[in-house]
Parts: sequence; C-alpha cells; structure tokens
Amino acid sequence: MTRLASFFRFACALALSVLGTGSAGAAEIPQGAHVLLRMENSISTRTAQEGDFVYLRTASPIAVNGQIAVPTGSYVQGVVMQTKRSGRVKSKAELAIRLETITLASGKSFKFAPHLAAVDSNDSGQKVTGKENEIQQSNDYGKDAGRIAILAGSGAALGGLTDRAWQGAGIGAGAGAAVGLATVLLSRGREVELRQGSTLDVVFDRPVTLE
Repeated sequence: MTRLASFFRFACALALSVLGTGSAGAAEIPQGAHVLLRMENSISTRTAQEGDFVYLRTASPIAVNGQIAVPTGSYVQGVVMQTKRSGRVKSKAELAIRLETITLASGKSFKFAPHLAAVDSNDSGQKVTGKENEIQQSNDYGKDAGRIAILAGSGAALGGLTDRAWQGAGIGAGAGAAVGLATVLLSRGREVELRQGSTLDVVFDRPVTLE
C-alpha cells in the first residue's frame, strides 16, 4: 500500500507539472490590444454581397509579455455582414464586416471578434462610424455643388456667345445649372472601398488565449 500510494502521489505530481507547463506556455492577447491588418482582397459596396469572405493578414505583430505571440503575416478571415450602395441624392454607402478567425504560422486557428477602430480613407473620406464595425462613405455635397457651378458657367458662356447679350448668358446659365442638377441627381455617390493593401486598425474587446 505504501509503495502504491507513493507511486500515485508521484503520478499526480507529474500530471500537475505537465498541466502547469502547458498553462505557462499559453499566451493571452489582452483586452484593448491593437493590431494593424492589411487587406488581401478588395471589397467594394459596388459589388459586395452579405456573406462574402474578407481576407487579411496582420501588418504588425502582437507581443505578449515581451514575446511575439502573433507574428506579422498571420492570416485573418472575416465576412461581410451588411453592404449598402450609395444613393443618388442623400444615401451614403455603408459596409459592415465581422472578423472571425486568426491563423498562426503553426496552422492553429483561434476565434476572435475585435472591433474596427480606423480604416484607410483612400482619399475619399470614408471612416468607421459609431455602429459596430461599420464603415461609411462621406457625402459629395461640395463636389456636387462644384459640378453644378461648372456646368452653369459653361452654359452662361455658351448663351452669351450665341445671343451676344446678358439675357442669353442668363438663359445659358439656367440651362447649365439644370443640366448640372440633373447630372447630380442621376449619379450615385462614392462607394466604400477596402482595396487590396489598405489597412485597418482593430481592437480586441476581450482577451484571446492562444494555446
């Protein structure tokens, strides 16, 4: 009995030692950690559909306790949750994506659900809104006004040349403005575009253990 009890105690101690080693080797990405992701494919509200996959790679490493837990180039996969094309007057383009898994070089995949903090504007003014993981395009009011003004000015010049009078210029300006307004009303605004190579800054809402 004494020998068996000693063996049992030794086996328990060995098991606890192994479990302890495994726990110590596990890294945990803390809540609030940031990571920069780079798009591997391109997504646009012009063609995107709900359920389309989004593929990215980490553009910056994630360090835990002074060691690299997630190296640069790790795969990240997400999915399009919502997409809306821009309208012809007021409606802005909107795109919402959900990030789902991160895969390390070892081949191990981990589920995660960080939120978007910032996104490349692509010189268009698109930005992350207050809604969950939603990117919205800016409006085109200034550009639309400029197009109307240009067409109105062109109409005024043409009217003045044909009539040689201020009255003709006035009629031309009115016609040009009408054409400009019609062009704006019939044209869609800018779309949300996440081009290949563009970057997204994401933040972990809860810890993720990498075992």
